Amino acid sequence: MAYRRAFDLPLHDGRAPRWLYERMVRLAKCVLTIIVDEYGPSGLLERIADPLWFQALACALGYDWDSSGTTTVTCSAIKEALREKDLGVKACGGKGKASRLTPQEIVCVCKSYGMEDEASSFVRISRLVAKIDTSAIQAGYQLYHHTFFVAEDGSWAVIQQGMRPLERLARRFHWLSTELKSFSEEPHKGIVGSVVHSHVLNLTDKESSEARKLCIDVAKEGPERVKRLLKAAMTKIRGPLDAWLQRRDVVDVEVHKLPRFVNWLALERALELSPLSFEELLLVEGMGPLTIRGLALIAELIFGAKLSWRDPVKYSFAFGGKDGVPHPVDVKRMDEAIGFLEGAIDKSNVDWREKREALRRLATLAAMLPSST
Repeated sequence: MAYRRAFDLPLHDGRAPRWLYERMVRLAKCVLTIIVDEYGPSGLLERIADPLWFQALACALGYDWDSSGTTTVTCSAIKEALREKDLGVKACGGKGKASRLTPQEIVCVCKSYGMEDEASSFVRISRLVAKIDTSAIQAGYQLYHHTFFVAEDGSWAVIQQGMRPLERLARRFHWLSTELKSFSEEPHKGIVGSVVHSHVLNLTDKESSEARKLCIDVAKEGPERVKRLLKAAMTKIRGPLDAWLQRRDVVDVEVHKLPRFVNWLALERALELSPLSFEELLLVEGMGPLTIRGLALIAELIFGAKLSWRDPVKYSFAFGGKDGVPHPVDVKRMDEAIGFLEGAIDKSNVDWREKREALRRLATLAAMLPSST
């Protein structure tokens, strides 16, 4: 069952102190080793891609429960731990400049696993999931973090995060290959949101299936055809006032605001390449959020296709707060997360000092829980 919850997640400045980060890497290495021993590399990916488990791990490693750094610093610590210890899983990319190195790192990892032939496919997937979370889902978040996890059996997971800098809010996207049925329709393992926004263009919603097809068809007709359709859509939105008042399905003018800038070169490329799927359309060079939005609005306003404006947030960033803010602690789900990590550490052969430190951190989390009575 998916839980739809939201609250403010502030973007924090600065860096994690070195003394904390070094311990995060050491403890992460212990926990990840235990998980791989118990469940294998694919089991580790399943847990990394689970928003609840990832959040619990970040807190157990000692990071702030309400910080945007929960994603970036924890992923960095996991990446370093996986680099230091061969567990059959490697991490590529990261925050900012590191995210731009993802393709090169994917190629290197594939070579180390003897999967050179799959490297180009993984690079394509890395690009595609980034395009989907910025263009197919338009909630105003710009990606600044992208970590791609690859297992030796070919399975993969992605954790990426975007931000709305003016509001200082963040949003995290989780992907898992073994549970992925379609890249274009409800593909996420989970989306962790700071705020549930109204009127989010969501082309990954199953209700947008017809609109996705029309986006492909319209794009293949070339920029001149798109220009004419955009003008027609603008005329429809700005119709006479009396006509608007007589309609029951009045279109929200602000929500349906047409983009001021459309990448006409990208539409020229689409005309030449003639994409056969929505994924291929997104991967056309220069096909960004504004151009996709223009195509989607044409599909709805001109051709009457259903277009989803529902925010696809599925999970909250944490279990809640002891004072009920932003919501009461979800005791059951937090107990499950803590119990899993405690059991994993109890089975390990880590140094007793590291074990005591790990349990102390977990005990601190448990102390946040309200009394059951």
